[in-house]
Amino acid sequence: MVIATDQLTRRFGRNVAVQDVSLDVARGELFALLGPNGAGKTTTVRMLASLIEITSGSASVLGYDVATQGGEVRARVGLLTESPGLYERLSAWDKLMVFALLYDVAQPEAAVERYLKLLELWDRRDEVTGNFSKGMKQKVAVARALLHEPPLVFLDEPTSGLDPASAKTVRDFLAELKSEGRTIFLTTHNLSEAERLADRIAVLNRELVAVDTPRQLQRRLFGRTTLVRLESADGSEAILQRAAGGVDGVQEVGWRGGVLEVRSDDPERRNPDLVAALVGAGARIVSVSEEEVSLEDVYLRLVDEEDRKLREEGAA
Repeated sequence: MVIATDQLTRRFGRNVAVQDVSLDVARGELFALLGPNGAGKTTTVRMLASLIEITSGSASVLGYDVATQGGEVRARVGLLTESPGLYERLSAWDKLMVFALLYDVAQPEAAVERYLKLLELWDRRDEVTGNFSKGMKQKVAVARALLHEPPLVFLDEPTSGLDPASAKTVRDFLAELKSEGRTIFLTTHNLSEAERLADRIAVLNRELVAVDTPRQLQRRLFGRTTLVRLESADGSEAILQRAAGGVDGVQEVGWRGGVLEVRSDDPERRNPDLVAALVGAGARIVSVSEEEVSLEDVYLRLVDEEDRKLREEGAA
C-alpha cells in the first residue's frame, strides 16, 4: 500500500481533530477524502505528508514511517495545500525553477516547461505571479507540487474558488495524472468532482465514517431501485403494485408521479421476472431503468447519521 494508517489520531490540546483513522490507499488509486469544515481533512493530509506530528496511532507513506522518517516522506511526495503561498515577486518560470532546483530535478528547465504547458501557463511564464488570478496561482501551485514527479500527490481542495474553466483544466490534469499511474490523495468539497474522479472515497467527521467506492456506498445506503415508467396505469395502480410485489426478491414497491419504484435485492436478476409480471397484469411499459443516487445524497446521509450519533453520545 502507498498509504497505510492505523488508529491515526491528532489532538490540539484538549481538542481532538482526527481520531482513530485507519485506512489504506493502493498504488495508482485516486482517493478522495470528504467531510464538513472542521472534520480533520487538512489535518490528516498534514500528518500524512509529515508536516505535523501525530498524537497517537501510526502511518506509513510510500513505505516510510511518517513519525520517524519524515524527511524521506517529504522528499518523495507532492503537496498542494488549501492556501498555497507564492513568491509573488517572482515570475511563474523563476518560481518553479527555484523548486525544481530544491528538489534536485535532473532537467529542471524541461520539467518547468512541461508543467507550464500542461497547465496552460506557458504564454504567461515571464509574468510575476502576484498579478495572476486565483486560478492561475492555483495552477502554478499544482505545477510546483509535481515538478519532481512524485509517485504520490496530496491535493487539498485543488479547485476551491476556481472559475469553471480553470477548475476543468485542473480536473482534466488530475485525470491525466491518474492515467499515468500516479497515486492521488484528494480532499474536496466538490462532490460531483469526487464522484467523477475518485476510485474510492472516505467520509471523515473527526472519525472515519465510511470508506468505499461511490457506487457501493450508494447501494449500501439506498439499496437498488428499478424505475418502471408506464404509458398509463389507467386506474390499475393497486393491481400493478401487487403484481410487482409478488416477484421473488422484491422488497418494496411504490408510486412516484406515474413511475413504479421497485426496490429489490438484485435488479439484474429480478427485472426480467418483474417486467413479465407487470405485462401479465396489463402494464404498457415505456422504459425500465435503475435510479441514480448522487454522491451528495450519500454524503449528507452519512454526515447526518454521524452528527446524530455524536449528539446522542454527548447527551448520554
